[in-house]
Amino acid sequence: MTTLVKFSIGLVMLLLGVSTTAQKLNGSYSGTLDVQGMQMELIVNITPNEDGYDATLDVPAQGASGIELDSVVLQDETVTIKSAKLQMTYIGTLTENGIKGTYKQMGQEYPLTFNKTVKTKPGNTALPSTDAELDKLAAKETGDYKYSVEDYFTTPEASSFKLSPNGKYIAYMKRRKSGERDLYLKETETQKETLLKKQEEDLIRGFSWANNDRILYLQDKGGDENYHVYGVDVTGENNKELTPFEGVRVNIIESLKEDEDHVIVQMNKDNLQQEEPYRLNINTGEVTKLYTVQAGDPPVAGYNFDRKGNLRAINRIVDGVKTELLYKIDGEFKQVKLTEFGDTFGISTFNPNTENPDIAYVISNLDGDKIEIQLYDLKKDKKIKTVFSNDTFDVSGMSLSRKRNYEIDYFSYTGEKAVIKPVSDTYKKVYTRLQKEFGDKQFFTVGRTDDESKYMVAVTSDKIVGEYYLYDVKKDNVTLLYKLLPQLKAEDMASMKPITFKSRDGLTIHGYITLPNNYKKGQRVPLIVNPHGGPQGIRDNWGFNPEAQLFASRGYATLHVNFRVSGGYGKEFLKAGFGQIGRKAMDDVEDGVDYVIEQGYVDKDRVAIYGGSHGGYAVLRGMTKTPDKYACGVDYVGVSNLNTFMNAIPPYWEKYRELLYKIWYNPNIPEEKAIMDEISPALHVEKIKKPLFVVQGANDPRVNIDEADQIVESLREKGVEVPYMVKYDEGHGFGKEENRLDLYKAMMGFFAEHLKVEKTTPVKG
Repeated sequence: MTTLVKFSIGLVMLLLGVSTTAQKLNGSYSGTLDVQGMQMELIVNITPNEDGYDATLDVPAQGASGIELDSVVLQDETVTIKSAKLQMTYIGTLTENGIKGTYKQMGQEYPLTFNKTVKTKPGNTALPSTDAELDKLAAKETGDYKYSVEDYFTTPEASSFKLSPNGKYIAYMKRRKSGERDLYLKETETQKETLLKKQEEDLIRGFSWANNDRILYLQDKGGDENYHVYGVDVTGENNKELTPFEGVRVNIIESLKEDEDHVIVQMNKDNLQQEEPYRLNINTGEVTKLYTVQAGDPPVAGYNFDRKGNLRAINRIVDGVKTELLYKIDGEFKQVKLTEFGDTFGISTFNPNTENPDIAYVISNLDGDKIEIQLYDLKKDKKIKTVFSNDTFDVSGMSLSRKRNYEIDYFSYTGEKAVIKPVSDTYKKVYTRLQKEFGDKQFFTVGRTDDESKYMVAVTSDKIVGEYYLYDVKKDNVTLLYKLLPQLKAEDMASMKPITFKSRDGLTIHGYITLPNNYKKGQRVPLIVNPHGGPQGIRDNWGFNPEAQLFASRGYATLHVNFRVSGGYGKEFLKAGFGQIGRKAMDDVEDGVDYVIEQGYVDKDRVAIYGGSHGGYAVLRGMTKTPDKYACGVDYVGVSNLNTFMNAIPPYWEKYRELLYKIWYNPNIPEEKAIMDEISPALHVEKIKKPLFVVQGANDPRVNIDEADQIVESLREKGVEVPYMVKYDEGHGFGKEENRLDLYKAMMGFFAEHLKVEKTTPVKG
């Protein structure tokens, strides 16, 4: 697949634009690139313009569509397509039905024929349920409920608050009545509000302050996750795309406080399978490459820069499953650590509060089971001391004060709840003051001015969505900025309770149970078990969960299980899940269900399973592994066939392929291939006995729409009616408000039909 993705995506950029007066190329062409037995469909779409042609390319298997292309020349029936950037050439002969030719890259040649086709939407468009069918499903939820789906999932009126470095402005996303979110500024002194950037077709996926005068924001196209960086001044001027590279994924990895005109980004501009670092001028868009991954070198997973923007360390993947840390010593990158997957050693931040430039704070579990924070001399490859650790949970969070010569302000970690451990005298005073203000609620300082005169504070709990405050240190006052979803009253919300139980093979498993707010001891309520995505290194946390609150308001309990391979509980727990996805990891979910049934909370005959991504796979696996355990299931962007999933990963995951095999299964090992077949739900649909609702984003680059189509088509062939929601403007999860509302309304109708809450006593709140 490595070669396949490399070549097929290269061709994506190769089949670029058209420069010819002939009209023969007008239309769409589909071709299948075959490399070492692996296949990938490519569709090039060519339309005439005044000078010749425009062209775009779709790669259905990767959820990519509408990628703008470069140049195509037609001369005497010969089509020549080139991409200098990717060093690719395609030469073919125009035929009655398409183009027949040869694709060349880096000395390799492959036959490739394009046939004239009609461009269609991704996936099998005959499968999705109609809007009328989904509306009918949503209408099955009836009852007099205090809160609607909109109350839980309408985009907040304002969100994502960020304080400017000088404290003059607060930037945030503000909702229009129609649901779109625009980027706004508000002056902290005058409260004057200004629209900075209006959302158009594509969502603003995130933003940050580059300096006091300029904001950077990210956008992709239709959820394809190829993020580009844009910049806009606080005056609204100089709004421009800074990384206009089609089919390229860009992320900001360092904001340079010492250089206000630049940030460091990583992007796969010169190699679609490898992100490389660039210094980006935030005003002009000029980029300077800082490091090139040479052909044949191990792929790089990450880079470490110091505060001045100097590249100091490189993290590489060796032999597919090991991690190598290279540190720059005397001008040369040298290996400091080589660790097995599951072992952790990484630079958290360099320590400017020392005369020795080689001393850094690192996170490591090489001395034990749990991740701890250490002070480390990288040049000597020697631990100086452990500065923070916990016996039960991994720790990794810390905050330094730039103003106070990088003094440590606090450490943090996630246990049953989030934990903050103040360190510096200055932050202890701030923390004590805020603790007096907010009591037992969770609060976090999520931003501060460079002079530390003002702090942005976020407050939350299992019953509070989120509240933002501004703490003025000099005035010693705390001012409410905004309450997210203020219509949801804390007294009406349900409590999330941490639980611990033993798995069938003796592991300690942590999780959370959320019961309806009016639950009375002895009641046995319907349950929705919600396995998390990932799955590796991810975990569910205590806090406000809008899904669990919606479910609770309708009388359902929600169970979250941090099954083996979840993060935060040490490396042995993580490693216990390798090669156990769909097997022992699924056993843990089932054991959690049995535990809450044994506690007397749950009606064993009314248990549903719902999840997204890996959680969606767990839904399908659960309904084929233990089909009598669940009354129904909802699969949201979930994997259905491990074989096709492995063959359609995005190009920027290629360097993680061996790790993916390590966590899941390796199809090249016959014994593991047999396991993949055994636990791929799409190959065992005859075992699904209970109702299933499937939900998918058509442009999903991680879990291709074919994963959903397979399961739906197979069940439909058996005569099973499967509601199937597809959104053609979404990717891996729904980002647009109207789509989220459609999803949860249909889901609640589905649960109302199949979990059958007693309608004589509708649940309030």
